[in-house]
Amino acid sequence: MRLGVLDVGSNTVHLLVVDAQRGGHPTPMTSEKDELRLAEHLDGAGALTEAGSDALVTTVAKASGAARAAGCKDLLAFATSALRDAANSVDVLARVRDETGVALQVLPGEDEARYTFLAVRRWYGWSAGRLLVLDIGGGSLEIAAGRDEQPVFAASLPLGAGRLTREWFRSDPPSRREIDALRAHLDDRLAPVARRLRRAGAPELAVGTSKTFRSLARLTGAAPSGAGPRERRLLTDVGLRQLAAFITRMSSDDLAELEGVSPSRSHQLVAGALVAEAAMRALRITQLEMCPWALREGVILRRLDTLDGTARIDRSAQDLPGGPGRLTSYEARCTG
Repeated sequence: MRLGVLDVGSNTVHLLVVDAQRGGHPTPMTSEKDELRLAEHLDGAGALTEAGSDALVTTVAKASGAARAAGCKDLLAFATSALRDAANSVDVLARVRDETGVALQVLPGEDEARYTFLAVRRWYGWSAGRLLVLDIGGGSLEIAAGRDEQPVFAASLPLGAGRLTREWFRSDPPSRREIDALRAHLDDRLAPVARRLRRAGAPELAVGTSKTFRSLARLTGAAPSGAGPRERRLLTDVGLRQLAAFITRMSSDDLAELEGVSPSRSHQLVAGALVAEAAMRALRITQLEMCPWALREGVILRRLDTLDGTARIDRSAQDLPGGPGRLTSYEARCTG
C-alpha cells in the first residue's frame, strides 16, 4: 500500500510518501519539505502567532493534496515539539482540522523517542544488541535505549538546536561566555539522564539520527548523502570536539557555505554541535553511527504492524494507530 507521513516539526513540515507492506522494507517514492520554522513563530506568551498558523494551514493543505495526488491510502499526520509546546496548540490543531481535513496528532516527547528507536532497531536488526539512540531536533533531544523493539528507557529533553539557539545566543557567532553558559546548562540537564542510563548497562551500538547529526558527521569527514543510505557514517567524540572548536568562531552566514549544512539551519549548527558533544560526554560515548531511518520511518513501521493484511482505505486517513483524536500512550497503541 502507499502511505504518506506528514511530519510537522519545529523547523520543517515534511511529507514522505512510501510504498510499503507488512513485513517489507518501506520504499520512498516522493519527499517534499517546507521550511516553516514554526518554533520561531511563537509569541512572548508561547502561543503560535496568526502568521505562523496561517502558514501551517496552507502547508498542511498543500501536503494533503500532494498525498492524495500520489495515491496514498493512508496519511499519518503528526506534530512534534513546536506544537506540543505552543500555548494555543488545541486551537491551532482545531483550525488545521477544520480548514484542511487533516487531524494532526501531537506526539508526546517520549513517544517520539520510542518511534525513533523502533526505526533504528529495524534498520540494524537484533544483531546490534543493546542500542542507544540519540536524536537532536529543533525543539528537543530524544534519547532511548534497550535490547528489544520497545526501549526500556525513553526520554525527551527541551534541548533542541533551534530552541537553545533562541534561548542562549544573542550574538552571531556566539560569544565565549554564551557558549560556556550553554555547555554548563547541558551538562546539568544531562547528568541525571546519564546516571539512569549507566545503570541500564553500556550500549553495544550508539546511534545518532536527524539532520543535525548527519550535518555534523559530514563536516567531520563522513560520506556525502550521494553515497547512499547504506554507506557507514560515523561521528567520533574527537572529531566533534575539533569541529566544535572551529564552528563556534564562525557566523551563521559562513557556516551556510560549508558542505552538508543547510542555509536555513546554519544558525542552529553551533547549538546542535554543543548538544551532541555534551550528550556524548555525559553518556561516555566515543562514537555514534548515523542511521538514515528515524521518526517518520518509525511511524510507518508501527502503522504497518497494525495492519490485518488488507489496506483499510476507509479508515480516518489522518490518524496514527490508536484512532481519531486519541493521544494515548505508545504502549497502548502497540498493544491495544
